[in-house]
Amino acid sequence: MDIDHFDHCIAVLDMMKAGVDCYMTAGASEPLGLSGHRLKTIKAGVQFQIGPFAIMPFATEHDAAEPVGFLIQAGADKLLYLTDSFYCRYKFKGLTMIAIEANYHLPILQANLAAGIVPMALKNRILKSHFSLDNVKEFLKANDLSLVRELRLIHLSAQNSDEVLFKAEVERLTGKPVIIH
Repeated sequence: MDIDHFDHCIAVLDMMKAGVDCYMTAGASEPLGLSGHRLKTIKAGVQFQIGPFAIMPFATEHDAAEPVGFLIQAGADKLLYLTDSFYCRYKFKGLTMIAIEANYHLPILQANLAAGIVPMALKNRILKSHFSLDNVKEFLKANDLSLVRELRLIHLSAQNSDEVLFKAEVERLTGKPVIIH
């Protein structure tokens, strides 16, 4: 099966069969051949509603077809969910929570490359498809964090990240509590 990031959608058929609506872009659903009333096709820049949640998908930069991040609002709470991207061109105001990928730290990745732990092809893919710690910090500096209550760092690489370092650097930069997932 030649599908972009099959690991991200491995259970989608089971979820749909179990009666769960699955929201994704056409770029994600078409290679899977998905159809049916449980498939909810979304587009970047087109807001949709699920119960009390207003969800705005926005285009991200990743090596897959039509990747999106999400700005999710319910009442006064506004969550930014951004993963599987190496850059975000948007700035956000009024965020109260942020869940953002912090996949790798370049010095760790380079050391792993030199040690033969990470092949060059994987290093090049990581650089062009995932947020580094430095990119996360630049993104956070560019956005209004005045209402943010907590930051969650997600999608950390097991080999190319350091939870303690990432947490300390982001807390130092933002003054906000950081949770690692």
